[in-house]
Amino acid sequence: MADVSLHNVAKSFGATEILRDINLAVEDGEFVVFVGPSGCGKSTLLRIIAGLETVSGGEIRIDSRRVNELPPADRKIAMVFQSYALYPHMNVYKNMAFGLKFAKTDKAEADRRVRQAAEILKLTPLLDRKPRELSGGQRQRVAIGRAIVRNPSVFLFDEPLSNLDAALRVNTRLEIAKLHRDLGATMIYVTHDQVEAMTLASKIVVMNHGRIEQVGAPLELYRSPRNVFVAGFIGSPRMNFIKGQVLRVEGSRATVGFAGTEALVDVKTGSLSAGDPVTIGIRPEHMEVGGDDAASLRGTIDAVEQLGESSYVYMRLASGDDVIVRAPGETDAAPGGSYTAHVPRRALHVFDASGVSVLAGRG
Repeated sequence: MADVSLHNVAKSFGATEILRDINLAVEDGEFVVFVGPSGCGKSTLLRIIAGLETVSGGEIRIDSRRVNELPPADRKIAMVFQSYALYPHMNVYKNMAFGLKFAKTDKAEADRRVRQAAEILKLTPLLDRKPRELSGGQRQRVAIGRAIVRNPSVFLFDEPLSNLDAALRVNTRLEIAKLHRDLGATMIYVTHDQVEAMTLASKIVVMNHGRIEQVGAPLELYRSPRNVFVAGFIGSPRMNFIKGQVLRVEGSRATVGFAGTEALVDVKTGSLSAGDPVTIGIRPEHMEVGGDDAASLRGTIDAVEQLGESSYVYMRLASGDDVIVRAPGETDAAPGGSYTAHVPRRALHVFDASGVSVLAGRG
């Protein structure tokens, strides 16, 4: 396998800047996921690594070799697309072997690779079937198998699960995770689904407007988001944001007021002054129904989603802020009623006026 490194990569279409100043190191054997909203540039960046798009600036290296000028076929990569792109008139075996035939691979070696990949992906009983006889998940496994037989240095996945229904997405996601463990391969994966990113990645790259906002392990981004964008993108349901103000600052401790309550938090020294506006972030799953906590939020219930083992309570605070609270599955909360949630001090995130985290030891 191989490492991938990007140095000051930029991409423009005419006067429109799509990517700017992208610097990233993907280590050998890592599973790296590019995640972000539609239009953030993640698929364009993947296509640049693959050689399907040219760069406007910067350098791309695969296995320490500069590949800017190399065509896709010479980069030792294999790409799996959102569309399966299988040949309808060929059976599974021939679909997987076609690229090897085109590359003039020895027939016996090609057969060995196809059957080995089929065994890994549990496709052996399906080798004689045509694509129309397969489920969506099976077709996607064939597309992955077609990539495996090429023995690439790097696997590239461009939203491969988008065309599958919810149950198949979960099953195929698990199969891709197992495939990574079995092959020890370097994989770069694009998705807009942060649940996919959290469950598959060893490292997540959060992108927005053509820039990298933050890079880190899934739980690192969950626990210590660098800014409001990352905090709101990672986690489901998304983090609650409440407008607040700094009431007092004493060294590295600040008292912040929000939604009729206040809390004492540890912040980076010099990051805040009394009177500064701040944004308070609280994840729904970190809001408690009872207890002696740093802050209590009271509001009126707009809606309740009962999911069995848990419920989500949507409420509006007196300050006008809307928040979501994860409550026990058998909650008595009902629309129109009042509700109080308690927030432990350790669960608070604090962002300054520019949206950057100011908590000590985070961001």
